[in-house]
Amino acid sequence: MRRASLLLALTLLTTVLASGTAAAWAAPQAAAPRAAVIAPQLQAQLGAAGQNEMVKAIVVLKSQADLASLRGIARKDRPGAAARILRARADNTQRALRALLKVRQAQGLVSDIEPLWIINAIAVTATPAVISELAAHQDVREIRPDLAVAAPQTAATATSAPAESNVALVNAPALWDLGYRGQGIVVANMDTGVDVTHPDLASRWRGGTNSWYDPNGEHPATPTDVSGHGTWTMGVMVGGDAGGSSLGVAPDATWIAVKIFNDRGTATSTGIHQGFQWLLDPDGNPATADAPDVVNNSWTMSASGCLLDFQPDLASVRAAGILPVFAAGNYGPLSGSSASPANNPEAFAVGATDDADVLYPYSSRGPSSCGQPVYPQLVAPGVGIHTTDLYGLYADETGTSVAAPHVAGALALLLQAFPGMSADRQAAALENSAIDLGAAGPDNSYGDGRLDALAAYQWLSTTPDFTSSVSPSSASTAPGGAVSYTVSVSPVNGFTGDVSLTLSGLPAGQASWSISPAVIAGGSGSAQLTVSTAASIAAGTYPLTIMATSAATAHTAAAALVVTALPDFALSATPASRNVVAGAGTTYTVGVASLNGFADNVSLSLTGLPSGVGTASFSPQVIAGVGSSQLTVTTSPTAPGGTYPLTITGIAGGVTHTAAVTLAVSARDFALSVSPSSVTISRNQSAKYTVGVSVAGGSVGKVSLAVAGLPTGTTSVLSPNPVGSPGSSTLTVKATSLARRGTYTLRITGTSGSLLHTATATLTVR
Repeated sequence: MRRASLLLALTLLTTVLASGTAAAWAAPQAAAPRAAVIAPQLQAQLGAAGQNEMVKAIVVLKSQADLASLRGIARKDRPGAAARILRARADNTQRALRALLKVRQAQGLVSDIEPLWIINAIAVTATPAVISELAAHQDVREIRPDLAVAAPQTAATATSAPAESNVALVNAPALWDLGYRGQGIVVANMDTGVDVTHPDLASRWRGGTNSWYDPNGEHPATPTDVSGHGTWTMGVMVGGDAGGSSLGVAPDATWIAVKIFNDRGTATSTGIHQGFQWLLDPDGNPATADAPDVVNNSWTMSASGCLLDFQPDLASVRAAGILPVFAAGNYGPLSGSSASPANNPEAFAVGATDDADVLYPYSSRGPSSCGQPVYPQLVAPGVGIHTTDLYGLYADETGTSVAAPHVAGALALLLQAFPGMSADRQAAALENSAIDLGAAGPDNSYGDGRLDALAAYQWLSTTPDFTSSVSPSSASTAPGGAVSYTVSVSPVNGFTGDVSLTLSGLPAGQASWSISPAVIAGGSGSAQLTVSTAASIAAGTYPLTIMATSAATAHTAAAALVVTALPDFALSATPASRNVVAGAGTTYTVGVASLNGFADNVSLSLTGLPSGVGTASFSPQVIAGVGSSQLTVTTSPTAPGGTYPLTITGIAGGVTHTAAVTLAVSARDFALSVSPSSVTISRNQSAKYTVGVSVAGGSVGKVSLAVAGLPTGTTSVLSPNPVGSPGSSTLTVKATSLARRGTYTLRITGTSGSLLHTATATLTVR
């Protein structure tokens, strides 16, 4: 199977990997406060964009919803409740930003505005200036690029094994015999779409406007797939037996789908966010229970690193009782080849094996870049999988893309049998019942082992266990501050053991933690987790893993620590350049914007203006926290012409920022001209010339004229003299009877202050 074609790769993958962005997001590095607000990839885009060029971005707000209250709600009602909570938080906290964006849209600086309530963010297409303005807004936590993602592919593989051997291998028929075929369960995929006309899928589509979503708007009403990938994965989950063999793990489940990839094979971050929030509330009415029970994601963003763009989406989906199943990726055989978002703590990653339980060579391996104990979590058949294809045909496909839907299909069977299971309980059942492969115990090739649906059912029926959760899913603090989380443990099947709690994921030497109590007695109760940060910790998002352990049983809960940048300010100056004539004045507006709650006084100063060019003043000289000042520059009448780069400096405590503007000065000057250029007269006659004074840059006032070079026996008069600038004077030269004959060059000189210019004309006396 071709490694590069199996799962998604970022369109700009080369740029991402070369810049080290993925690694930087996994372990944030020290950076200036502003760099912590705007992601590095977006910074590069803004730097390369023209002033009026539109850039796509996702603006994430600081305020995030707490979904801890969902634990007390029946599972079928959790998606709608989650949608209500998330929508309310977004509506209440996005108002100011939406209003600002509407104003900028009317000014032609913003083309698209798309609120995203699932992560409390707004997707925008705007100019670099507007993106920078949003970064300075006190409600904004970070601004990310709206990434382009390529659609997944799998490789067809010839196989002599029975087409439905993969379904038998995971013990799905044993649950069918018990009456569990997925009846009443709804599965979903986020993929390239689904061919709804296939005879093994058509009758299983739930139907209606709440059962299909295309965020790209290409196929708004009818499930469609032009590549086949989504049809393959859906066939593994729910495919029927029209072709003579049963293809799907849960053949009586119904399906809905999100076509996140357009017909050209590309998805965007915005479209994926929209897909996740649609899954929580397909009909837009949280009061109706129409969310899917299971969701399969056979796609990834890149081959390495920890990218947390979709972590809030996964946390919300998981809190709603839906386990987000992901294909682990096809970037093996090297270790450390995990892919995002499958390696996010909230995801359930699935690797691929063949029918002999041998790991598919290109199945991605751990360790995880995002800190899961093992990666993948599970493996399932993924070599030569016989499944539905476009146009009513069938295909034999290979890769983790077709391994993951085995797990999603098994969950449909288990949820029919145990409909109230939380996402954590679903994951625990799959992990604790898996067939151990490879090295004894969990490992970074096979995870906990190969899927066994019957063993998972038996484990759920009999095994005492516990679930663990943490709230809020994300908490923010400035460097040097502390945050608290509540860790909850609940017993299942009569579990009564003590549960010990520990934490991992904090940067060494930059943060510390404590849990009180560190042990939950009897497997039921809660503890407070406190994380304290050092003043030197870098701004960024740190994924945390809370490990809950009782004897040989361990479960994890994921949270995020968001370290915000220290209070800071942004300094701006407009316009970028002014043109003035020497002696005139001009103004600039200097703005100070608050970042991260900044409220100090900012003192302003100017450098770069030579004393011979002019003087400058600010009004006011000090800006209190947020506001503007007018910089007035008054030039000297004798200022030399030229372009002068000026630097405006703002200082608040130990923080200094600068803004650059340009002053272009046109010096005051004049030029002389004489016409006609030559006059011939006889003795006792007069010659007349017009002396013109024109200005260059600006008027210099009066210009005094003088003439030299007159022959003996002549007189001259300039009228008027001095002359204005601009202006003209008449030069009259009279030759007496004694005038010496010949040809003479007359030199007319004009002076104004230190300025002196000359012009010449010819006089011939006959």
